[in-house]
Amino acid sequence: MASGEGFLTDDQRETMKIASQSAEILSSSPKSLSSSPKSTSMLLSEHHLKVSAAGKAPTTGIAVRHVRRSHSGKLVRVKKDGGGGKGTWGKLLDVDGDSHIDRNDPNYDSGEEPYQLVGATISDPLDDYKKAVASIIEEYFSTGDVGVAASDLKELGSSKYHPYFIKRLVSMSMDRHDKEKEMASVLLSALYADVISPSQIRDGFVILLESADDLAVDIPDTVDILALFTARAVVDDILPPAFLPRAKKSLPESSKGFQVLQTAEKSYLSAPHHAELVERRWGGSTHITVEEVKKKIADLLKEYVENGDAFEACRCIRELGVSFFHHEVVKRALTLAMENRTAEPLVLKLLKEASEEGLISSSQMVKGFARLAEILDDLALDIPTAKALFQSFVPKAISEGWLDASFLKSSNEDGPVQAEDKVVRKYKEEIVTIIHEYFLSDDIPELIRNLEDLGMPEFNPIFLKKLITLAMDRKNREKEMASVLLSSLHIEIFSTEDIVNGFILLLESAEDTALDILDASNELALFLARAVIDDVLAPLNLEEIGSILPANCSGSETVHVARSLIAARHAGERILRCWGGGTGWAVEDAKDKIMKLLEEYESGGVVGEACQCIRDLGMPFFNHEVVKKALVMAMEKKNDRMLDLLQVCFNEGLITTNQMTKGITRIKEGLDDLALDIPNAKEKFSYYVEYAQNKGWLLPSFSSSVADA
Repeated sequence: MASGEGFLTDDQRETMKIASQSAEILSSSPKSLSSSPKSTSMLLSEHHLKVSAAGKAPTTGIAVRHVRRSHSGKLVRVKKDGGGGKGTWGKLLDVDGDSHIDRNDPNYDSGEEPYQLVGATISDPLDDYKKAVASIIEEYFSTGDVGVAASDLKELGSSKYHPYFIKRLVSMSMDRHDKEKEMASVLLSALYADVISPSQIRDGFVILLESADDLAVDIPDTVDILALFTARAVVDDILPPAFLPRAKKSLPESSKGFQVLQTAEKSYLSAPHHAELVERRWGGSTHITVEEVKKKIADLLKEYVENGDAFEACRCIRELGVSFFHHEVVKRALTLAMENRTAEPLVLKLLKEASEEGLISSSQMVKGFARLAEILDDLALDIPTAKALFQSFVPKAISEGWLDASFLKSSNEDGPVQAEDKVVRKYKEEIVTIIHEYFLSDDIPELIRNLEDLGMPEFNPIFLKKLITLAMDRKNREKEMASVLLSSLHIEIFSTEDIVNGFILLLESAEDTALDILDASNELALFLARAVIDDVLAPLNLEEIGSILPANCSGSETVHVARSLIAARHAGERILRCWGGGTGWAVEDAKDKIMKLLEEYESGGVVGEACQCIRDLGMPFFNHEVVKKALVMAMEKKNDRMLDLLQVCFNEGLITTNQMTKGITRIKEGLDDLALDIPNAKEKFSYYVEYAQNKGWLLPSFSSSVADA
């Protein structure tokens, strides 16, 4: 059979080839065609069309593309490239026009809709937790169902936020009736150790005490209410009595939180029959107080030891209806067994049966043993064999299956950890006092001496973490002072590694810090950026810190924000002003005030008045600027009267050695620029340095830094 190619002439095959090439160009590069629409027609120009004498257009070859028959039967010339015309379909490829999608078209497909980028809000786990716990608390206040509240809190997870739950529960009840306050205290007792750990209970109350000043804005009797909650927690055995003196050390004496602890100690816990007073203060709105439950437990155990009826004892325990408080049954039963050795077999039998029946849960059993272990030292004063007896109870209970073996493991592991924790805890108590004193006095040399006296340089990162955490919860003045202190510590006793590790500790706990300081992430970013601006950290250190932290954690995001702050235009100036010099002023305003008081003194003012003006500025951490401007003015005026002012300020302790050193260091750094306006600036500076060293204004380390320069 002949090939199909035999039906075409050579001219027709050539025309077909050109048409195919044109189609390939159209499909592969529509933009080039649109910019040069004549390209295709030029390719075909050599093969122009001839209309026959009869007026009919030929139907072979590419000419068909340009001639179409309308519905009326007429032949019409269409636009180039099929671009439309009456009765035509339009262009095959229309790259210049916008496509239109008709949603009413029966063939409409939503998949043809153009994509749109929609900004989605990133969900904050803490915000979600806040909303969830608020709902749990509201429901609990409505129903009074402790079991449901405990179950909901367990299902919610996010146990690291439990201190916030305590703050939220108490603060929500403070603005309500006594019924809700009583319910809040009962719920705290129910959740203690079973859902919320003892350390989280303590942390929650610390957060409450630290926020007492803010709560007092809306609730005038905040001090009395929080004092009652604190006293009630002590009476209910969920806070140890030692919590009060320890917490007082970490709070300023002028704060509402300090007043809360004083009121709890003096007005409630020191009063005769204080337990009964505290228990009944809110009217026992839950129908039974913790003290009454304890009495009922003691009575039923006493009755059980007398008659030995375990079934009746279990029925009485069940009728109490306080399954969340069964740890008290365990604790009191074991204490009774220690006091009365003849009752020991009966007590252990009761606890075993209660466990096997599911009356006392595994967690409540462990909690009861743990609470007894905490008071063994006190018990040993009355029962010398208490510790030995307790050690015999534990393996027996585990072997019989009514005490979880994890209790023994955790108690063994906690030994060395507790010893280490005591050292760290004691160190933290000491440094909190030191930091509070610094915020009051701004005496950096004294703070450095106190740290050296502690003799624990290995804990320097912990000091940095505590310093910034305390500063973040205070005003701009303390934040500025914390940054200034970091600069001094870096010069004196802190290595760069200490500071890097301190910031890592801060960033690793950023989510916990955000429980009480909602803007913690931004403020931490500012502290990081400020440390770089002050040459405490190098930009490379931020990379190091970021590489250690998990990729998607809050701390990593904070490091990223700090990098962005540093990379912005005029970053140094803006970051230095971020806390307004600690007084609410911009740094420039403070500099202007300093310049005016120095000019007034230089023109014939009194030294005492100038010192008072410096004191009135209320910016002791910024006194290095006074030193710098005073000495520069002395260079310009060729008048050494400013040295007398600085000497008086130094003698009175108004300007510290650290501030003197920092001010003169800043002059040294800008000497080259100063020499452009003051030709003998370097000679005068050398004279001032020698004078300052003779007067004892400068730190010993300053001379070496000058030599290095």
